[in-house]
Amino acid sequence: MSLQQTPQSRVFVELLPWADRGRENYLLSGGETLLGLRRPLSSAPAQTPTREVHVSGTAEVSASPDRAQVVVRVSSTKGAAAEAKKSVCRRLDYITQSLRLQGVQSENVTVTKDFKRLENAYHMEAEVCITFTEFGKMQNICNFLVEKLDSSVVISQPQFYHMPGSVENLRRQACLAAVENAWRKAQEVCNLVGQTLGKPLIIKEEETKEWEGQIDHPQSSRLSSSLTVQQKIKSATMHAASKVFITFEVKGREKKKKHI
Repeated sequence: MSLQQTPQSRVFVELLPWADRGRENYLLSGGETLLGLRRPLSSAPAQTPTREVHVSGTAEVSASPDRAQVVVRVSSTKGAAAEAKKSVCRRLDYITQSLRLQGVQSENVTVTKDFKRLENAYHMEAEVCITFTEFGKMQNICNFLVEKLDSSVVISQPQFYHMPGSVENLRRQACLAAVENAWRKAQEVCNLVGQTLGKPLIIKEEETKEWEGQIDHPQSSRLSSSLTVQQKIKSATMHAASKVFITFEVKGREKKKKHI
């Protein structure tokens, strides 16, 4: 005995706004019925749209190098090994003693020695690597060594550089300065139109870049050996720029109540 299948039915449900509360039932094409469910009117007041001001801010900061390195080379070639060592060590002791008297700390001085035998002689060479944080003292010491020592002592040109972490710190300074400039701009705009600046809603850094030296005077245009000390410092100066975009909330100014 076979059972008779009942025809399949489909029900469509739509949540209608309260304004459509009169449309409880209506027909669709094909004879299908769409049921409308009433939605109670919310008692919460409608939220007013947030008023905003969109501004951008830029900033550029720079930092001169805070370190300089100078290398002093002493060498001697003699027929006897003892004579080559004695010649180099005598001048090496004079250099290190002069550095101590000038107030250079021992942790900022590194000495390396190299001794080798040639065909008919012995050659010894020593390097004194000095790190300076005071560039005026560096120039005075270099001038003093040039005056007191002979031509066998070679003093390199100073190499200026930054401490590790200086570039990252410069990036942060540029970003913070750009945010401050954007905030000041938004503050002035709100004051001009008689509004009060609210809290920031969005802060986005859109662009950041850093470079060394002057853009209009690239380092490759001149040989480093022909630059003066001040020009070397400018060439080693780091620059960082940042551009930010900020959205602030705008509040209306409260009216002062009149006292009767």
